[in-house]
Amino acid sequence: MTLRRQIAAVIALVSCLVALAVVLLVHHASVRQHTDQARKSAAAALDAVLTGYDATGELVAGWHAAADDPALPPELRRLALRERQGSVLGPGPHGPAMWAAAGADGRVLSVRVDYAEDARAIADLDRAVAVGAALSVLFTVLAGVLAADRISSRLRTAARTARTIARGDLDARIGPLGRARDEVAELAAAVDSMSAALRSRLAGEQRFTADVAHELRTPLTGLLTASELLPPGRPTELVRDRVRALRDLTEDLLEVSRLDSGADAPELADLPLGPLLARALTAGGTAASAAAAGAAGAGTGAGAGAGAELRVVADAVVSTDPRRLDRVLTNLLANAHRHGRPPVVVTVEGATVSVRDHGPGYPEEILREGPRRFRTGARERGGGHGLGLTIAQGHARAIGAELHLSDHPDGGALARLVLPGPREDPGA
Repeated sequence: MTLRRQIAAVIALVSCLVALAVVLLVHHASVRQHTDQARKSAAAALDAVLTGYDATGELVAGWHAAADDPALPPELRRLALRERQGSVLGPGPHGPAMWAAAGADGRVLSVRVDYAEDARAIADLDRAVAVGAALSVLFTVLAGVLAADRISSRLRTAARTARTIARGDLDARIGPLGRARDEVAELAAAVDSMSAALRSRLAGEQRFTADVAHELRTPLTGLLTASELLPPGRPTELVRDRVRALRDLTEDLLEVSRLDSGADAPELADLPLGPLLARALTAGGTAASAAAAGAAGAGTGAGAGAGAELRVVADAVVSTDPRRLDRVLTNLLANAHRHGRPPVVVTVEGATVSVRDHGPGYPEEILREGPRRFRTGARERGGGHGLGLTIAQGHARAIGAELHLSDHPDGGALARLVLPGPREDPGA
């Protein structure tokens, strides 16, 4: 049950309980008032009848006075036979009546005051109070629903903005939610303040990362050049390998910084996807056969090589930046070779590119939260600094593509890149 429905249900329940309590209280007060008035009238009439009977030995006319009336309620008759006086509300010949009786000379003298008018008055008052209570409950519930809807709408706005911030848009702000200065407004202000603080800290970390990478780039270049001058041997190879790894990490950090800052605008063009991937795989040394490019759009093309196999099931024209697409594909293949097992298959189905290996698949953490820099997931995935998928995701986002990571039903990791179709305006 949503918050709006919970508030409306609570208000409706409380309103119904209050209305019921009011109806019962008014009913009991009205019944008590009319009963007491009728009892006083019957007692006064009985006193007048007894006074007249003591003076004349005859019953005074009026008030339906009678001696030993067979319609007298039995409990009142027994009370009068014990020489006591009392009254009771009971049935009469023409509806409810207030009876009063007393014993005199071995007889039971009684009077009867009709109660039918009082009963009708009580019923009319009950109906009026019930209608008023129902209308009050209706208006109260409507007012509560409107208030709950306003609160719920403001909370939904805050939740949407918070989800937008969680997806990485730290510029999103909730802003003022009306003129109210209540707890919801405080929550919105707190979320906006948190987003601004996160934005500031992330910007500081990005600047720090970029500065460190820039500072390391020059000495690493010199170190790599110096390592080439070392005499041949196993120690030299180890030094060169580690220096190249540091250089690659520095270049990746610089690339992540550029993606974070959005400094480079993509150069989009409408190109057939199959031949583009075939050239990218061949140029990258990942061993795709040139025959795959010729088979694009002609059923199923396959190319095999040392590292990956290209299958073009159905070609399509897409709007993309070839350089960025090549970077995405290179990183996905590097991730598949590093953490998966061969064969690695690249499949083109329309505007969708799939890269699948036959290894253990992606860790649950990556599937749940997406790629994170400097985190590779499970230990069985091997080494790495976690920037490959992060860079691939950044370039995919830059060219308007969607990168989805999942595990194939038959085993292995599966990365699906969905590219946008050709632009409607060729001159855009």
